[in-house]
Amino acid sequence: MAEHSWVEKFPGAITVCDVNGVILEMNDQAAQGFAADGGKALIGKNMLDCHPEPARTKTQRLLETQQKNVYTIEKKGVRKLIYQSPWYRDGKFAGLVELSLEIPVELPHFIRK
Repeated sequence: MAEHSWVEKFPGAITVCDVNGVILEMNDQAAQGFAADGGKALIGKNMLDCHPEPARTKTQRLLETQQKNVYTIEKKGVRKLIYQSPWYRDGKFAGLVELSLEIPVELPHFIRK
């Protein structure tokens, strides 16, 4: 991510993989989140190997169908929004981007017209 250095200190985890699930890039927050699994040493490894079932099958399906997956989790009292979405290079599917963003317990919701 040297090309876009602002993402390194972005206050959310950003992980990018290719069409086969091989991790291409991780920012600092993502590396910290996956420190127990190797952190930035995971770059070049297949992210499918990091997922237990049924998450592995679901992630494989996302790669095959080029669809997005959005959900929230709570772990150790911290809530996060997980946003997994296809990315494209020259109009062709290139893999998935995962954003993991901490969210407050009470999240305002606005309806705009």
